[in-house]
Amino acid sequence: VNVATRWQDLKFIIKAANDRIEQPSGEMTANKGDPVTLQCNYSTSATNVYIYWYKQLPNRSPTFMLSVFSFGKGTTEDEFKDRFSATLNSKSTTVPLMIEDVRVSDSAVYYCALPTVTETHSTLIQKLMVLMIFAIFLY
Repeated sequence: VNVATRWQDLKFIIKAANDRIEQPSGEMTANKGDPVTLQCNYSTSATNVYIYWYKQLPNRSPTFMLSVFSFGKGTTEDEFKDRFSATLNSKSTTVPLMIEDVRVSDSAVYYCALPTVTETHSTLIQKLMVLMIFAIFLY
């Protein structure tokens, strides 16, 4: 089975304040069982960076997969612990999602996101959601 990862044709960038997430456009092909890496580049004025990855199946809400932080340890949901991982590189400002042993069931839309809500002096400020879209299609 041939699995292809296709980024949306347009470069998808959304800004919120000084925060930004960006992904390159293009296409990557992998065979079943191969490792796949989905890129995520970020820019933020925050000193402690929080990045979240989500997976969305057709006609479903996004599912939280994992989080990574520049300080401290992130979390990974149980169903993703075996084959999915991400590492935040503050020098290159990237947080690639690595999928080991890619499977047909990995076909989905993947989102890389910065936090959408910040708390300042007990006041919540809603931010524009900053996200990346990755789509995996089967050929």
